Amino acid sequence: MKIVSRYILREHVGPLLFALSALTSLLLLNFVAKRFGDLVGKGLPWTVIAEFLSLSVPFTLAMTLPMAVLVATLHAFSRLASENEITAFKANGVSARRLMVPVIFASLGLTLFMVWFNDQVLPRANHRLATLQSDIARVKPTLALSEQVINEVVPRQLFLRAARVISGTNKLRDVTIYDLGVPTKRRTIIADSGLLTFNETGEDLLLRLYHGSTTELGDTDPKRLQRSFFVEDVIRVRGVARRLDRNEDRMQYKSDREMSVCEMVSRVREARIQRDSAWVRLRIAEGASTTRAAEAPPVPPGVGGFYCTVVTRVGSWLAPREAVAATLPQGTSATATGTRIDPATADPSALAGMVLEVRMVQGTIDQYRVEIEKKFAIATACLVFVLIGAPVALRFPRGGVGLTIGVSLGVFGLYYVGLLAGEALADRDVVGPAIAMWSTNFLLAIVGLVLIARIGSEGATSRGSETSEWWRRVLERVRRRRPA
Repeated sequence: MKIVSRYILREHVGPLLFALSALTSLLLLNFVAKRFGDLVGKGLPWTVIAEFLSLSVPFTLAMTLPMAVLVATLHAFSRLASENEITAFKANGVSARRLMVPVIFASLGLTLFMVWFNDQVLPRANHRLATLQSDIARVKPTLALSEQVINEVVPRQLFLRAARVISGTNKLRDVTIYDLGVPTKRRTIIADSGLLTFNETGEDLLLRLYHGSTTELGDTDPKRLQRSFFVEDVIRVRGVARRLDRNEDRMQYKSDREMSVCEMVSRVREARIQRDSAWVRLRIAEGASTTRAAEAPPVPPGVGGFYCTVVTRVGSWLAPREAVAATLPQGTSATATGTRIDPATADPSALAGMVLEVRMVQGTIDQYRVEIEKKFAIATACLVFVLIGAPVALRFPRGGVGLTIGVSLGVFGLYYVGLLAGEALADRDVVGPAIAMWSTNFLLAIVGLVLIARIGSEGATSRGSETSEWWRRVLERVRRRRPA
């Protein structure tokens, strides 16, 4: 059976790698195309562009690996069934369910890998990518001059017009500069030629002008013009092109997608303490007793709490540094003291502020919990897609590439629409985060298990698919029930 298991897994490797590379490339190109305008025209070195692309890969890989697993499962089992290899295995006493065992175990391994990847690699890559995007956004576009056009060098301050711009040498012919930086001392500079260069840091623009004149308003008399001639003059414009400043300590804030699971669990517990304190103050203000006021809605630990507990106990080598702060005592609760207020005389604005505080903190808790559950739900999709992909391919052996593409698109659409809809419902506090993120996985897993249980009742003809046989049986029953 080891040979059979290796053979089955080897049939999945090629389609898995092909689907993973193709899907990742498509999503990566789509992501880069949306950010293309933020990268071009700023004179960024190729190393920064390469870093931007490499940091974008983990985000796309987290989405495409489960998709590639489904494509590989459908293609491999469909090919085995269409070439009668499944029939040959059955003739030798190896059932179709037994052939699925190595694939299921391999998907479990991929699920564990995705849990680690989504918890450790993906948040750090997202944080570095957000920091890089913030640094790139501060870089000014590279100055580009056009001929016979008034170019805005400094917004609303300095304008330049050149009759001819010699490409490759940065030489200018028939140059006119309008300096409006000081409203009371505006000047116009005309030169026969010029040379455009930057300083050593690439931030300041140096305009070296030859054989021209400068006309400006007088300092005391606005109606008086002063004109001077020069053979060579240098104008320095500061901060025209700001270079990329990589400061790793600049961006300390992390969003939920830039945190590990244990970091978010720690934030949930901190927010729960804040919410409980606000809840107690609100109930006391509404006139409830101190005992009744302490009964705040509980926050289930969920998969993230169990995961952080296991990780902490197994060893700190797997947990992030911030995970130590997540191991707070389970019995931690908030206590608050306050004076009981008569609801009839209570300030409505104060009560409304307390209610708003409770809702806002609860929304923060739900946001973190949704992201925690999503990390595990997407990782578990590797196993769920195998459970639903293998029996579908075995029940429709003649499907081929059309079956692979059609079923993959259908399952992908259903799964990710379910995730997005669940996240929206959880953010609005309609359903719990766990139900919102795991309901699609649960439904697809149920469908897959039902199809696996029905393996063995497939059509046996080689002239058509099981669908044609099912339709033929329906027509036979209809003919039999017709009166003679």
